[in-house]
Amino acid sequence: MQCFDDQAKMSDSLNTQKAITEQYNHYAGECSTKTRRNKLIDILNEEHEMQFEVFSAMEKRGWYTPQPAESKKQQQACKQFTQMEKQL
Repeated sequence: MQCFDDQAKMSDSLNTQKAITEQYNHYAGECSTKTRRNKLIDILNEEHEMQFEVFSAMEKRGWYTPQPAESKKQQQACKQFTQMEKQL
């Protein structure tokens, strides 16, 4: 039987929270009533808070260090969204 250390457990928790928020976001966009949508968005916000707590704990321990995007990629994303905005 293989045991997971704290880092592996927290990494699994973070990945689970990411998946959960993706699903709640998807379902909130599919709601047919505003009441249901608002309830799912409330739950989504709670899930984002939990995700941030896990992320912060991992970052504090040096177990998760996001790398900033390259300047070129940032510029490409800005250009892409500016073009999309003009089309709307």
